[in-house]
Amino acid sequence: MNTQLQQLFNSLEAQRQQLLDRVKNTTDSFNRSPGNNKWSVHQILAHLVGAEKLSVQYLTKKIQGIDEAEDSGWVESLKMIVLKASQRLPLKFTAPKPVVASTASYESLEALTADWDNVREELKKLLEQVKNDQVKRKIFKHVLVGKLNIQQALQFLSEHIAHHLPQVNRLLK
Repeated sequence: MNTQLQQLFNSLEAQRQQLLDRVKNTTDSFNRSPGNNKWSVHQILAHLVGAEKLSVQYLTKKIQGIDEAEDSGWVESLKMIVLKASQRLPLKFTAPKPVVASTASYESLEALTADWDNVREELKKLLEQVKNDQVKRKIFKHVLVGKLNIQQALQFLSEHIAHHLPQVNRLLK
């Protein structure tokens, strides 16, 4: 695997493990919603898994034509700055309809973790296919900012988890 992709993947995986460790003893509050139209810990984690699963599915399809994809440049770097800012600010967004539609409901944290493990394994295998000269190819499409490269996709997945972490922390208090 490309060294930069390996570092981003390792960081993303460490972040996921920290989040799962944080919620592993929350059986009483796992499904408890804090109020109307507010997500429980279960729903937040399921949303993260669903979004990542859709991202991996899209990347799997687009990696087939990676040689024809254009390289990212300064425009995509600017898009990433905007995307990171949007994830770090305490703004509320409505989840995209495809993500909502594909968000599963899990019987337990163990079932959710097992599904997330599978998604991460698929992501890892996908990253192993990307050659060094393909890292900057635009093969990821974010619903708001458009096409990005695989490194930026991994950065977004990390920012997405970080965006939802304060929600989880509030629910666990």
